[in-house]
Amino acid sequence: MTLNLSAEDGAAWVWTKSSYSSNDGPQCVEVAATPGTVHVRDSKNVAGPRLTVPAGVWADFVASVVR
Repeated sequence: MTLNLSAEDGAAWVWTKSSYSSNDGPQCVEVAATPGTVHVRDSKNVAGPRLTVPAGVWADFVASVVR
């Protein structure tokens, strides 16, 4: 897992907002999947830092929180 501050800007990636985030509230998380990697960012600060996670680690995380 890394904190990505200045690599690709992610403009061409397809970002998906969390279904638990609202347009009104301050809690807005978005993810974008690229080959082998998942990127997580704050939708209110799209140019800010992103969390970059290997796809397998992301899948394990999602499986553990869905249970």
